[in-house]
Amino acid sequence: MHPLQTVSPSEVAAWHRIVAASTAHDLPGVPPPGPEQIHSQLTGPALGSRRLTWLATGADGAPAGVAALRLFTSPGQEHLAELELHVDPAHRRLGSGARLLSAVVAASRAENRRSLITTAAADGPGQAFAERHGFRRALTLDHLVLRLDGTVASDLLRTAGAEHPGYRLTGWTGTVPDDLADAFAAAKNAMNDMPMGDLDYGSVAWDADRVRAMGRVVADRGDALLTVAAVHDDGTMAGYTEVVLPLGVGPRAQQYDTAVVPAHRGHGLGLWVKAAMVRRLRAEHPGVVEIETDNADENVHMLAVNHRLGFRSYRRTHEFQLDVPAS
Repeated sequence: MHPLQTVSPSEVAAWHRIVAASTAHDLPGVPPPGPEQIHSQLTGPALGSRRLTWLATGADGAPAGVAALRLFTSPGQEHLAELELHVDPAHRRLGSGARLLSAVVAASRAENRRSLITTAAADGPGQAFAERHGFRRALTLDHLVLRLDGTVASDLLRTAGAEHPGYRLTGWTGTVPDDLADAFAAAKNAMNDMPMGDLDYGSVAWDADRVRAMGRVVADRGDALLTVAAVHDDGTMAGYTEVVLPLGVGPRAQQYDTAVVPAHRGHGLGLWVKAAMVRRLRAEHPGVVEIETDNADENVHMLAVNHRLGFRSYRRTHEFQLDVPAS
């Protein structure tokens, strides 16, 4: 096992093979990331964080497992690290995962992180591994998919066209336009009251520079970031929703943030902007046929919005947290 200081093309290829095999085994039916996405993840910039990576080999010298540690650097999250760990099913139960985790915990401690979080499919091998190594369950996420066809799409197009007196819709691709950057940053801060269960996630203060940086990071890794927002007559951004089209623009889009500013809640704006995003996808990206999102079990309001839109649950994951020992 060794840390990766710089990632070579052969190491990117090995990483992709391991992640694809792990995903196919543990999450049947979930599309694995493509080689381009893995390359971007390992070599591209990250927002408010930096990354450490390790590659483990088996007794025969073949790549067996990988681990990536995201070290958050933004004020309010300097205590936090996030783990992604995969072991090729053919190499499991031989100690590769434990060795990788040991290196990750040591690095977290050296970086003065008190909380290490990771995600695992409910009742799957990742959950058993996390629990065996002292992680505790801190949050449960319900993953949902919306098909953009048939009756559901027709209903959403009507919802998107509904009038909301005092508000107008706007949208952009990539980095937020300069004239909306401050208003968008203010709306982004509404995400800080999202239910997070027992997860020690901290909070992030958004400003215009940070929302611009977010747009650049997504573009630099080759993904397309689409945003639809509701703007009040007074210029306040009342709510927004974001969707990412992964590099290669496959049939499934990934939902990012959706938020409504507290002062503007209760007017159906969350439903409105999400329906307007569906209308936009059908018009601009007809090859996208579904959107995947996830919601914390505690976020009953957004779950209700998504179910009303036509999202249907198809799997569950847990967020696990390890309290990193000081020594």
